[in-house]
Amino acid sequence: MNYWLMKSEPDVFSYDDLVEKGKAEWDGVRNHAAQLNMKAMRKGDLSLFYHSNIGIEAVGVMEIVEEAAPDSTDETGKWIAVHVAPKEKLAKPVTLKAMKADPALADMVMLRQSRLSVSPLTEAQFKHIIAMSKV
Repeated sequence: MNYWLMKSEPDVFSYDDLVEKGKAEWDGVRNHAAQLNMKAMRKGDLSLFYHSNIGIEAVGVMEIVEEAAPDSTDETGKWIAVHVAPKEKLAKPVTLKAMKADPALADMVMLRQSRLSVSPLTEAQFKHIIAMSKV
């Protein structure tokens, strides 16, 4: 199993929106590095849902339920999307500030490449952020 962090602006699509829909296409990603990460996703992988720009915090866990397929919002046929489903809302959000301050997360890709909307996490990083949400 692989672990990921996927960002969305909550005023565009929030974790609560995902819960309401039950399943959604993670579309509109137009960055080559993020696309490569999405192509590496496998059904059953888990991802943190991260609210970017507003909130700036991890708020939930979602599961990859369908692997890479053409992005329905792309008329060129160049980009892919995955489908995700909500797994659980975090007990409390874990802020970017808290992640940056924690030495256990110092090597987290998202902290080194902050503009990347889809990034990998190690299992240890994923579990550490989940534990941080329960404190």
